[in-house]
Amino acid sequence: QVQLVESGGGLVQAGGSLRLSCAASGRTFSNLRMGWFRQAPGKEREFVAARSWSGTTSYGDSVKGRFTISRDYAKNAVYLQMNSLKPEDTAVYYCAADCNGMPPVCNYWGQGTQVTVSS
Repeated sequence: QVQLVESGGGLVQAGGSLRLSCAASGRTFSNLRMGWFRQAPGKEREFVAARSWSGTTSYGDSVKGRFTISRDYAKNAVYLQMNSLKPEDTAVYYCAADCNGMPPVCNYWGQGTQVTVSS
C-alpha cells in the first residue's frame, strides 16, 4: 500500500523558513516525478514544486526563488525548503507522487501538513 507522510509544518513568522519532509513507502518512487501542492482556506489546490527522477525541477510562479524541492532517493523522501515565507504561503501542504504534465496531475497523495505564516 502506497503511503506518503508529510511532516515539518508549523507556525513561523513572515520572513522565516521551514523545511517540509515527505516519507514515501509501499513501492519504488525513484523513477517517479514527485511534487508539492498547497491549499489555502477557500482556495483551490495550487501547484508548488515538482522534481523528476532525473533532477528536473519546476515551480509555481508564486514560490520561484524562495522554495526549493529536493529528494533523497536512498530514503525514498522528498523535501521542500521554504525561505522568505509570506503570510500568503499559509496553507495545507501536500506531498504527491507519480505526477505527470504541467500543472502536474498526480496519482498518490499524502494527508497534508499545515503551514501558518504570521505577519
